[in-house]
Amino acid sequence: MKPSLQVRLSQHLALTPQLQQSIRLLQLSTLELHQEVEQMLEQNPFLEAEEDTAPVFEPMAERLTPNERVGERETENASEAVTGSVEETPGVDSAEFGATEREDWENGTERDDFDGIRETPGTGSAASSDNDDFDPQERNVPGQTLQEFLREQMPGMRLSPEDAAALHVLIESLDDDGYLADPLEEIAAQLAGEDEEARAELLERLQCALKWLQSMEPTGVGARSLSECLTLQLRTMERCEAQMIAIIVCKQHLDLLARRDLKKLMAATGADEALLKEAQLIITSLEPKPARPFARAEANIIVPDVVVQKSGRNWKVVLNPDVMPKLRINDLYAQAIRQTRGAGGANGSAAGLSSRLQEARWFMKNIQQRFDTIQRVSQAIVERQKSFFTHGEIAMKPLVLREIADELGLHESTISRVTTAKYMATPFGTFELKYFFGSSLNTEAGGNASSTAVRALIKQLVSAEDPAKPLSDSQLSQMLEEQGIQVARRTVAKYREALKIAPANLRKAM
Repeated sequence: MKPSLQVRLSQHLALTPQLQQSIRLLQLSTLELHQEVEQMLEQNPFLEAEEDTAPVFEPMAERLTPNERVGERETENASEAVTGSVEETPGVDSAEFGATEREDWENGTERDDFDGIRETPGTGSAASSDNDDFDPQERNVPGQTLQEFLREQMPGMRLSPEDAAALHVLIESLDDDGYLADPLEEIAAQLAGEDEEARAELLERLQCALKWLQSMEPTGVGARSLSECLTLQLRTMERCEAQMIAIIVCKQHLDLLARRDLKKLMAATGADEALLKEAQLIITSLEPKPARPFARAEANIIVPDVVVQKSGRNWKVVLNPDVMPKLRINDLYAQAIRQTRGAGGANGSAAGLSSRLQEARWFMKNIQQRFDTIQRVSQAIVERQKSFFTHGEIAMKPLVLREIADELGLHESTISRVTTAKYMATPFGTFELKYFFGSSLNTEAGGNASSTAVRALIKQLVSAEDPAKPLSDSQLSQMLEEQGIQVARRTVAKYREALKIAPANLRKAM
């Protein structure tokens, strides 16, 4: 081949490190952002945490020179070119009942349908809101774990050192629900290795320790299945005919109870309908997860990024100051750099320090810009969903990312990043920003209804149904159509499953 020269004209977008950092910070959750800030504080000596509680972002803007105040539009336009996939939110042997079956059984019996089921005190939102003495700082105090509670009971059991060690092993093997996660054979094999004699001896000691564990509080701890957990609790109750039937059901026929199959239960247990219903009330008063009272409720607390407040007849969005990092430039180091420049010390070391100073300023500016964008998007959402803040989710309007993007002059990918893992506190609770977006469904009047509002309507219809004759998906579809909303049966089923509402046959009262 003969060598030749060619001239080609092409275009490509090169993102500066500052723009890349701005895009990355925009999509981080609050927890991830704080981790990023901690890492930057460790790496960059020019950046330090603000000691006082004064807002950091106003003075920060004054400290930046006009050349450093790059407009928000520059970063947002660059982020438009960075596209990425963003997820849109979103016959049983009782001896083998495991974690999956426990969840299925709980969902099938719909815990809210039974008055006898115990609620863990202090874990609900109502419990916390009604407590006037609640100290927000107490959320940082770790509560007692199940393992700690069990170990406190051991001194009064007068165990030998070997039995105490075996019991310690089982306590540490419990899962988050209070069940024994691994079979005793596996635990013995892991501890004894290849020594068959030691393994057999250890297995025997673990079996003895399991009996000690299952005699401890909370009742049902150390069970290896839902069936065993419920049976352990039933055996501590006063003996009666209904209690005996409940034990038979829990040992052998939990699948029939979950399916509300009254006829088969009557045939299998020999009990009449009244006795079975009494046994059912006893079973539903039990705790299927013994470790529930020891769950760390603060781990599930969501700190909102923005708060919606009433402003006259309108609603306004304010940033939550608790989630905004308070940062500033170290004045002592920055002054030293300026003096070095004035003295003409333009060596490599000074240039490197100047670069780190500029990096610190960029980081602070990008954080400020992140919160400004979140506030703008949140305010636009609130303006579109005013009815929600007055009447609740049943008044939600259809909304897609494109509408907010067009209104603010941003790209859909930017709106998607802003609304992912960012939360808004409203009069009806705290919701992810993506919650306010929903597809559109046709109505007979020619208008549109939000899928979120339709789900809320389905929830209302189910809550008002006759427990003896629960509404099927087809009936729900017909009732929605009578209200002018055209929803197919399969769509109703999809929304019902999203709401964690069991099918009609599992909601039917026995």
